[in-house]
Amino acid sequence: MLEQLRRIVQKVNTAKDLKSALDIIVTSVRSTLNTQVCSVYLLDTDINCHVLMASEGLKKEAVGHVSLAIGEGLVGLVAKHAEPINLQDAPLHPSFHYLRETGEEEFHSFLGVPIIHHRSVLGVLVVQHRERRRFDEEEEAFLITLSAQLAGVIAHAEATGAIEGISPSGQKTSDTVFTGVSGSSGVAIGHAVVVFPHADLRQIPDKRAKDINAEIEFFRSCLNAVRNDMRELHARLAGQVAEEERQLFDVYVRMLDDGALGNEVVERIRQGFWAQGALAYVANEHVRTFEEMNDPYLRERALDIKDLCSRVLFYLQEKEPLVTEYRDDTILVSEELTPSMLAEIPKEKLKGLISIKGSGTSHVAILARSMGIPTVMGVIDLPYGQLNDREVIVDGYKGEIISNPSDQLRNRYLETIKEQEQLTAGLEGLKDLPCETADKHRVHLWVNTGLLSDVVRSLDQGAEGIGLFRTEVPFLLRERFPSEKEQAEIYREQLEAFAPKQVTMRTLDVGGDKSLPYFPIEEANPFLGWRGIRVTLDHPEIFTAQIRAMLRASIGLENLQIMLPMISNVHEVNSAMQLIKKSYRELIQEGLEVKFPPIGVMIELPAAVYQTRVLAKMVDFISIGSNDLTQYLLAVDRNNPRVANLYTAFHPAVLAALRQVVTEAQKQGKPVSICGEMAGDPGAAVLLMAMGFDILSMNASTLLKVKSVIRSITMDAAQDLLEQVMELDDAQMIRSAVDLALYNAGVDRLLRSSRTN
Repeated sequence: MLEQLRRIVQKVNTAKDLKSALDIIVTSVRSTLNTQVCSVYLLDTDINCHVLMASEGLKKEAVGHVSLAIGEGLVGLVAKHAEPINLQDAPLHPSFHYLRETGEEEFHSFLGVPIIHHRSVLGVLVVQHRERRRFDEEEEAFLITLSAQLAGVIAHAEATGAIEGISPSGQKTSDTVFTGVSGSSGVAIGHAVVVFPHADLRQIPDKRAKDINAEIEFFRSCLNAVRNDMRELHARLAGQVAEEERQLFDVYVRMLDDGALGNEVVERIRQGFWAQGALAYVANEHVRTFEEMNDPYLRERALDIKDLCSRVLFYLQEKEPLVTEYRDDTILVSEELTPSMLAEIPKEKLKGLISIKGSGTSHVAILARSMGIPTVMGVIDLPYGQLNDREVIVDGYKGEIISNPSDQLRNRYLETIKEQEQLTAGLEGLKDLPCETADKHRVHLWVNTGLLSDVVRSLDQGAEGIGLFRTEVPFLLRERFPSEKEQAEIYREQLEAFAPKQVTMRTLDVGGDKSLPYFPIEEANPFLGWRGIRVTLDHPEIFTAQIRAMLRASIGLENLQIMLPMISNVHEVNSAMQLIKKSYRELIQEGLEVKFPPIGVMIELPAAVYQTRVLAKMVDFISIGSNDLTQYLLAVDRNNPRVANLYTAFHPAVLAALRQVVTEAQKQGKPVSICGEMAGDPGAAVLLMAMGFDILSMNASTLLKVKSVIRSITMDAAQDLLEQVMELDDAQMIRSAVDLALYNAGVDRLLRSSRTN
């Protein structure tokens, strides 16, 4: 059955809409299991019913019109318990509900399995038979396996309809919610501008042609260019490959003729579509047709069509690049947002961000928080190809995207935006006040930076130092390693802008989810591989150039601290210290008046947590990177939206690890700070303060919110809360306890601030 399973999934994957997908499922399953009925019921939340959406064997007129209330009948029972039901004689079951319109009275055997996607039951897949018998184990296993594989396809097809404002049963709908994870708090309402990668046939937006005749002429000129390329390739390979293989390029040329693909594209342009969109539509339709074929050779021809049409698209885009037009209320959308995408859009036009991939602690999310832009990441079910120019709401508090907003919902969110602005304005008065509790316990609030613009914003918010300067940012913005002199100039700007306040510079931290285009690191498991200090110790020439640049930049300022990332053992610290001392001696010998700076280590790995005592003896300060520490403790890839709900810094194990590090560092008399995203969560900041952290380092956009909360409570109250939550064994219970404490402290207006899940 494995081959039949693969074939069904392949066919469904090529379906162009929900109806086509469901029709393929019921027809194929009925044939494969040699049963008399196969049906799919889908949950329509707009009417709270399971609707018969497709059937092969029941009356056709019942499809789309017959429904069962939630919990009603055997279908409702399968959905309620999210478990299969296999019955020899279904009418005898107490939950059986006879549907006269379907004509199912003659069928006795019943097997229903739930269709589950992200822990939610989308519907039920049912097979029925006249004969009184139980479906055997192999048939049941086949249906369960098929249901699991198709759930994502069905969810995507449903979502595509929802974007158009249509529920699964065809009802008009509004306020369609797509769930992701919060990347940056806040709310934005605007129009989606979808950014696509270059020359990708799957990701070309629909646009109308301004001049149809000119568009046809333009397309034909690009077609001729590809024809010429094919002829040249044919000639160039003479004598190098067999003649039958060379003839492939002749086939390519014929496919482009007016009677084949080329003509279909021209016809679509005549319907008013621009050339790139017309080509993509025709290409994808043909690819879908070939991929549905049973013959392996013919299925492989889909790759030929992709290759050929991609070549034509390349010419179309070379001659007429896709220029993105940004609206004044742009919600930027992409499969995977990058920092460069954010850089291309004028700041005043950017209202919100949506990324299909990524998580709340990915680097784009961190950048969005520093810019104060509401962001939702990991919205993997969002059919973003249909989103361009549509009005959407970005709820960065809940991590939700809402399309087709009703007037009522839109007005509610407009009120939320107004509240945000009033709250921000109300916090301005705290900028020059000290961050101390109501009983005068002092906490130092520092910031995380990567660009000089971050420094300006940080100083405006009253930051007292830089707890993390991400030195990899200048490396990411270049096409080669920056020289020692170039690095020194960049570091000097940061140090001068913040002087005399301390600036903590982390040595180059690449690998994992941060790769340099000119220094690629290809690994099967990058988060457990070559990253952070491991890379720079293996390349001492990179490390020493960076250290020398930092030391040069600090001359006369003396506000530099150096921090080592991803430390897992004492040998790494010893090796790094030797290189730092060597660089220092070299600069002294060159006659430069450099001062040896404080050196610290980042506690980001579980191994380092248990070695805090010995590490603290070796360095001047300890800093926790809570993002990576949480990820490694929980074995959760923070950039994977499928497990994003498991990533939480409020997990009891994370809190226990943080407390242990502080305790061990304090025993050695060393200051301890935290520079992960957790520090910028007002509720988490209260717990961190109670643990004894000397410095909380965060994005500038959250600094005043954290200060407001700390100034509103006493240290005694914070320590009581800490003792209370350390007795709890569930992250959600801990989060709720912290929220309640903030509410009781009278700062409930900040409960919707940026959260560490």
